[in-house]
Amino acid sequence: MIDLYFWPTPNGHKVTLFLEEAGLDYRFCPINISAGDQFSPEFLKIAPNNRIPAIVDHDPQDGGEAVSVFESGAILLYLAEKTGLFLPNTLRERTAVMEWLFWQVGGLGPMAGQNHHFNIYAPQSIPYAKERYINETNRLYGVIDKRLADRAYLGGEDYSIADMACYPWATYWHVQSQDIRDFPNLARWLRSIESRPATQRAYEKGQNVSAQPAVTEKGKNILFGQRSR
Repeated sequence: MIDLYFWPTPNGHKVTLFLEEAGLDYRFCPINISAGDQFSPEFLKIAPNNRIPAIVDHDPQDGGEAVSVFESGAILLYLAEKTGLFLPNTLRERTAVMEWLFWQVGGLGPMAGQNHHFNIYAPQSIPYAKERYINETNRLYGVIDKRLADRAYLGGEDYSIADMACYPWATYWHVQSQDIRDFPNLARWLRSIESRPATQRAYEKGQNVSAQPAVTEKGKNILFGQRSR
């Protein structure tokens, strides 16, 4: 059994995509980020960066005590190695998947996240910041569209953890001030992943964790005013 510390955000959905595809037993442990649940001492023992998602695997490969993992990219890699799924064994294919996983963690996620912040959540409009992150999101969409021009998925012809990492962020193109018609290969890739039964289960179950938005008006002060203390 895997405990999934979760809230329905793009990073949270990355992990449900894998768990549903792999058919692993898991249970939701909701962390309401707008209520400050991520600062509880119990959660910080698992996720010291006070961010979801995180997991606790009660049946690790070595048969020892439960293993906790935080950071969505690390979780996907851990689960792929645990199950032998969605991460190729051959050198070149595995390297490609790892490249695009880290591309998402270091690029698409942070840049699209800032796009969301300044276009949706910021208390005042800052034109420079909005243009900066809209343009960078557009650039990254161009990179992924070019990558997908001659292959079905980011790592090649097989669905992988790289696709699971990128998909939840790219589905928000409509709120990132992007025109999906400019990226036909990306659009085709989005449709192919959306049509997977595991994707549909992952989003349905994830959204059922909370009927409210992932970020509420009340929660903005909690989420966007954090300092070291």
